[in-house]
Amino acid sequence: MDPISRRRLSCLGPRREVPEPWTVLVDLLDLLRHRLCMDLAWLGRVDGDLLVVQMASGDLGAFGLSLGSSVHRDQSLFSKVLCGDLPSLIPDVQAEPRISSLPVVAEFGIRSYAATPVTDAAGQVYGMVGCVGRQPCPSLRQRDAGFLRMLASFLTEFVIDLRRLWDERNAVWRQVREVLDAGGPRMAFQPVADLITGQTVGVEALARFPTGLPGPEELFADAAGAGLGRELELAAVRNALRVLPQLPPDVILSVNASPATVTSELIDLVVNTGTPQCVAVEITEREEICGDHEMLLAVDELRGRGTHIAVDDVGSCYSGLEELLKLRPEIIKIDCLIIRGIELDPARQIVASGLAKLAAEIGGHVVAEGIESTAELDAVVDARIGYGQGYLLGRPSTDINQACLGNRRPTATPTGERTHRTPARHGLRL
Repeated sequence: MDPISRRRLSCLGPRREVPEPWTVLVDLLDLLRHRLCMDLAWLGRVDGDLLVVQMASGDLGAFGLSLGSSVHRDQSLFSKVLCGDLPSLIPDVQAEPRISSLPVVAEFGIRSYAATPVTDAAGQVYGMVGCVGRQPCPSLRQRDAGFLRMLASFLTEFVIDLRRLWDERNAVWRQVREVLDAGGPRMAFQPVADLITGQTVGVEALARFPTGLPGPEELFADAAGAGLGRELELAAVRNALRVLPQLPPDVILSVNASPATVTSELIDLVVNTGTPQCVAVEITEREEICGDHEMLLAVDELRGRGTHIAVDDVGSCYSGLEELLKLRPEIIKIDCLIIRGIELDPARQIVASGLAKLAAEIGGHVVAEGIESTAELDAVVDARIGYGQGYLLGRPSTDINQACLGNRRPTATPTGERTHRTPARHGLRL
């Protein structure tokens, strides 16, 4: 593949969030990748001297790329195909003397390559579609190159939609870039309380963005689609970790990270604080965890440094118990969708109790998110859940000292009786 520019531009987000007609395009890339027996199929937008990866099927990371990555014309393969210096299909790169010596070929171990331009109805080049493989494909013939060109011709009818998407994602890229360049995002901190003592045992760091931008959840998803997801998450983690020296010794700081961020620079950020044991990493559910060997190794390394592992939003869209059993997190956070109205719904109570029992079996603890009423608090404690988070227990605050205090509410016993006990504080024992 081509040298990677640090510039990030527009692209689609994770496949599960892709709306119609984009699912059709991703399916076509799947078909192309399997037809050519290569590792990666991609659709890119040509922007000056750059080709920006807009869609993909296969493992972009294996080639050092992600959605939104751009590759430069200099010493690239795509530009040579675009100008007609190379054929659209190269079954064995090593057998092609015009490109076998390019540094990029050796760097990424490219052994097979295919690409052809995608034009609009007026014949103007919009971008390129192609495939790349780590093994030669000697069985490929000219009919396969014809299939590639046929697919590119079919994509012409989608160019108007692709340009609209390009403009939308480009606007997101600029918004996120402005936040990052200004040193953002700002962080707020919400307490996690021991539901029996009322004491704050942890604070979760939450990103906050300027007025006029989408909410945090939407903006993080949009940033991932624009190729800035990891950068935005890492910036939030850096800003959150700065408050560690201000925390009481028995309060844990919790930061959010997707699996892709966990496997990038997160370990170094946490370890370099000097107090990794005071940090919990909440793994968000924006990406699947199952089968991600690299992510599981990163989790093991963090845990070996004393960092606590949490799984966020369990009960909302979590893909299954297999991930919980593989990760064995010290903290399982039950999504607010389960907690909301739990006092009135036996099914929610059963789910909450079951997760509490599962956590106990794997040596972890449960935190109930979104507690907003005393009735919900009582029901959560009756489910044998020891820790909670929500507006009733403390709203997010940019003042870390205020966040560590929480609301100091009288809390519930498992029998529903109220108590005003406030014994000596203790950290979340993981």
